[in-house]
Amino acid sequence: MTRKNLIGGEWRGSDDVMEVRFPYDGSVVDAVSMASASDMDDAMAAAARGFEVTRQLPSHRRSEILQNIVRLLRERFDEVVETMILEGGKNRKTALGETARALETLKVSSEEARRIGGEVFSIDWTAAGENRQGFTRRQPVGPVLGITPFNYPVNLACHKLGPAIAAGNPIILKPAEKTPLSSVILAEIVLEAGFPPEAFSMLNAWGADTEIMVTDPRIAMISFTGSGRVGWALKSKAGQKKVTLELGGNAGVIVHDDANLADAAGQAAAGAFANAGQNCISVQRLLIQRGVFEEFTDLFVGQVGALKLGDPRDPDVDIGPMISPGDAERAEAWVNEARAAGASELLGGERDGSIFPPTVMSETSADMRVNCEEVFAPIVTVSPYETWDDALATINDSPYGLQAGVFTSDIKRVMDAWERVDVGGLHINSVSTFRVDHMPYGGVKASGYGREGIKYAIEDMTELRLMTLNLA
Repeated sequence: MTRKNLIGGEWRGSDDVMEVRFPYDGSVVDAVSMASASDMDDAMAAAARGFEVTRQLPSHRRSEILQNIVRLLRERFDEVVETMILEGGKNRKTALGETARALETLKVSSEEARRIGGEVFSIDWTAAGENRQGFTRRQPVGPVLGITPFNYPVNLACHKLGPAIAAGNPIILKPAEKTPLSSVILAEIVLEAGFPPEAFSMLNAWGADTEIMVTDPRIAMISFTGSGRVGWALKSKAGQKKVTLELGGNAGVIVHDDANLADAAGQAAAGAFANAGQNCISVQRLLIQRGVFEEFTDLFVGQVGALKLGDPRDPDVDIGPMISPGDAERAEAWVNEARAAGASELLGGERDGSIFPPTVMSETSADMRVNCEEVFAPIVTVSPYETWDDALATINDSPYGLQAGVFTSDIKRVMDAWERVDVGGLHINSVSTFRVDHMPYGGVKASGYGREGIKYAIEDMTELRLMTLNLA
């Protein structure tokens, strides 16, 4: 049965239907109706009406709605896990972890809904401010358009939904075309949880068609997670709207000679190949101090070689398929290109449809695409460095700046890296892939701007309003 779109509380189908296929074998899982321009217009009209309701919801009510969403998602936990496995090829371990994280994201959102406060401050720092008192409060910004990617379709949707509801904003959720089914479940849950129906819509739509919402003045803010190409293009068309962008990266991790090499190798193997490498903070560039390069590389390749590749429904599988055969073909082309330019392949294998084996490359150069662009695949490069300054310079030699990792036991190096590495998040004795959902998360340079992490997203989804009181 074709899944429908939710538009201001109404489930609506269309004649434009898209099949959803299991990336592992290409079999049809389900189908969804694709929203029309009229559907989008109706969703925006409903959101504008809904804002008059949500902006007046007391914080306890917003918190209760989010608690209801947590309860309902927990009840459908297994269904959500199975859906993500089938629509996105996510292995079972990762699907279980993502659903558990989504519950935490929503739980924290319910708590933060009660913490949106303001400030009372004195403004008599100059004579003009005598006998006056200042106050600030945060006001919801208005209808939010949340656009989510395929790689973490549930938790990243909750990173849009949770803060928007907590702040008192209506939201239109537009999931990735490749993973629409989990968002249908989320839409059913939000509607059942008691959020004003006119304030929430979920639209499966072709990316190009979404532009009419990006440019429409009824949308107050766009929260986008996805590719840099699409994100920066949307920003250029958004006009005066608030826009937050969580884009790509080619994360680097430094392993110095005073690090725990076994720990670093284990973390790097997990961080490079989780979700088949389809993660914007996936470890892509490993920089190893030359004195320990061979020892670390042997440990790392051994850890990667123990990972199990195959059917994501198998609970023992560590790496499932990429999202499509085309994406796996691109990864294969980049590896072949690097190999032809002189790189060595320490571990790898043959592509099989959408299955791409975990690949470790050495003797690469900075201008190879496996280094200088976002690979978004189960591919990692290992390179030696001579000095600490060399390592920092290589990390920063990137158009991206999302997250990075550093393994060292020297606190001076830790503080130096924190000062000099140009990223939004630096993780010490941990890999770039580390994230918990309440921390401020986002990047600099081509990796976007604005921050996720519920408290910080709420700041972006609200406006600071000042009031002064003349006491004279």
